[in-house]
Order: sequence, then structure tokens, then C-alpha cells
Amino acid sequence: MIYMVSKVGGAGGETEGKRPLSRPRRRKDNNIKMDLQEVGCGGMDWIDVSRYRDRWRALVNVAMNLLAP
Repeated sequence: MIYMVSKVGGAGGETEGKRPLSRPRRRKDNNIKMDLQEVGCGGMDWIDVSRYRDRWRALVNVAMNLLAP
């Protein structure tokens, strides 16, 4: 939901606009980075790896095997 925000400041003037009330949404990029950090591959350049399907599939398989009990 988006609501109007109006603020009257003493030293700087008025601010009007819209802002979301909830926390910022997580993007797919952020989710991938967090998942790679969980399995110990946080320093990896995942965008470069994802360009090659076979390398990406191998990384995903390793990550899935580490997360499975």
C-alpha cells in the first residue's frame, strides 16, 4: 500500500510524496546472494557462473545437496 506523506519542516520547507509503509522488497539477486552465502560460496561471482548453464546447474546441485538433511 502507498500513502501520501506530508511533512512540514522548520528549517527546510515541505516534503510531499508517496512511500511504501512496509519493508523494502527483496529482489531475486539478493535472494541468490544470501543462498550462496548459506552454502559457503558467498565470494563467488554468480552472475558470471549463471551465463554457462552447465556450470550453473552444477552449482545448484551442490547447493541442494548441502541443504538437504
